[in-house]
Amino acid sequence: MNNLKVWLGPARTDFLYMDAACVLLGTGAAVWTHKAVNVWYAVLALIGALAAHVSVNALNEYFDFRSGLDLGSNRTPFSGGSGTLLERPGLARWAFGLGLGALLVAGLIGLYFVSVWGWGLLPLGLLGLLTIVVYTPWITRLPLVSLIVTGLGFGLLMINGVYFVLTGDYSWTSFFASLVPFFLGNCLLLLNQYPDVEADKTVGRRNYPIVIGRKASSWMYAGLMAATYIALVAGVLLGHIPPSGLLGLLTLPLGAVAAAGVRRYAEDLPHLLRYMGYNVLVMLLTPTLVGLGLLLAAALR
Repeated sequence: MNNLKVWLGPARTDFLYMDAACVLLGTGAAVWTHKAVNVWYAVLALIGALAAHVSVNALNEYFDFRSGLDLGSNRTPFSGGSGTLLERPGLARWAFGLGLGALLVAGLIGLYFVSVWGWGLLPLGLLGLLTIVVYTPWITRLPLVSLIVTGLGFGLLMINGVYFVLTGDYSWTSFFASLVPFFLGNCLLLLNQYPDVEADKTVGRRNYPIVIGRKASSWMYAGLMAATYIALVAGVLLGHIPPSGLLGLLTLPLGAVAAAGVRRYAEDLPHLLRYMGYNVLVMLLTPTLVGLGLLLAAALR
């Protein structure tokens, strides 16, 4: 088991729960609008989402190791990579191969669904694959793109992609549902950049904690957190999400605590760790609760 944990280290498996939460949300949106979906398609969509996430994680581990960034990173349970390649440098080639292999799996699953539903999925799939490939060498140097890339992947691409492979089309329901992990995904990456500001500077990265500072970025974090719940309420008020989707508001108090803590301890990394943990919980629980709310509404309709 220890050997397996080492080999899977570059995949950062502790963070793959986010894919399950987002696939549940996309599936809930599809069931709410179409009443029934192909369970096999849902399982295949989950495998594709996991493969895409493993790919970006493993390739990021590889390139960060090769650039020397990992040597200066302030690693935490939520940021700074797994540390696997620092302890086992000989696994660098394996990490690169894992990333490419997982990317191939995600691409093949995408092509399968293109054959099932037609070309409507292709723009999302190509954008997703491109994002994975250029994330470390290019996106990390563009502050605005770096801010939204995680939300783009978990939110707009994953939720709408899952919805499409289950229904063959897109909808306002899937769009508003996707805004929840879009804003929360951006919160996740923004906050996870805080511990590595100094190390990231040495390899040419440019993100908002570097460009405008941690303290100013904390206001951006609070705005993104607020936008999550505003988007959810807007989706309900406009009739695209059923009222039971407001189960997602149960995490609002925790999100508010996280935002206040990030503002207070933006420059105090030891105390910030607690709020980084809260941030991950909000990211996991909110899409799950909204997805369960959609499934509940479909069951009661």
